[in-house]
Amino acid sequence: MDTTNNLEIIHDVFPYLQVYKNGTVKRLVGTEFAPATYDPQTGVYSKDVLVNPKTGVSARIYRTNSATISQKLPLVVYFHGGAFCISSVGDPKYHDSLNVFVSKANVVLVSVDYRLVPEHPLPTAYNDSWDVLKWVAAHNSKHGSEVWLNELVNFDSVFLAGDSAGANISHFLAIRAGKSDEALGMKVSGMLMISPYFWGEKPIGIEVKDPRKAMVDKWWEFVCPSNKGNDDPLINPFVDEAPKLEEVACDRILVCVAEMDILRDRGILYYESLVKSQWKGKAEIIETKGEDHVFHIFNPTTEKALDLVKCWAVFINEK
Repeated sequence: MDTTNNLEIIHDVFPYLQVYKNGTVKRLVGTEFAPATYDPQTGVYSKDVLVNPKTGVSARIYRTNSATISQKLPLVVYFHGGAFCISSVGDPKYHDSLNVFVSKANVVLVSVDYRLVPEHPLPTAYNDSWDVLKWVAAHNSKHGSEVWLNELVNFDSVFLAGDSAGANISHFLAIRAGKSDEALGMKVSGMLMISPYFWGEKPIGIEVKDPRKAMVDKWWEFVCPSNKGNDDPLINPFVDEAPKLEEVACDRILVCVAEMDILRDRGILYYESLVKSQWKGKAEIIETKGEDHVFHIFNPTTEKALDLVKCWAVFINEK
């Protein structure tokens, strides 16, 4: 039998993955796995928990070795990046960087292992993330069984956080949390948006002359094929069909961008749009000079990465 056609690549989504005619998905990055364990360098424990047995969606929970029942800690629910199509909570880069984050900020952190495109088309990632958020919230009403959440968390200090696609997910979950028919059972205090993955058909700022624009255009066209292209409300929160920014259900937002990141100006636009909107919260923005997209994931212990994490710690622990 001739299998030549089956080996034909029908989607080449550089630098993330390739899809073959026979349906095989070959991920080029983000496939490594680090187990949950104790990290002696940061003093952080982690463990994996199955959240939804029907879908297989799980989460990785982190806490410091100094955490005690007597001092309740802020909770961060974290959504990893990867353009919705690569990576996981077990990605060593995420695992290492979150160990540093948890150590410096002294928080309990739940890292969400949502399912990926193309095997699980959008909005699966959003729905999986919402399921985990509701699972977390159940512990606020004493209906959850996870000991670390029951014993160590201050549910008056809950934050959504994510980088790239994970920041995109955070935004839409913060809106969903405010819907009267989507009662979460837990207030979201704030949101940490790191190099948020938003986009649009019409280039702005550095996108106008940046040769990487065509590559970024192709990402969303693969992830969410529709007749709206890169002006789909899921990737462009500034189009008319998108939910209004004042619907974001939290009091504080910190937007973090990097000078060399082609997504930088979308993050800046998000911050500026929040400030100009009817949203009643407080927004802040910080820009790291001389760095590119999610640089802290690749080098979590550099001076600039640690400075960024310190900003997150201050933001989360601000009284």
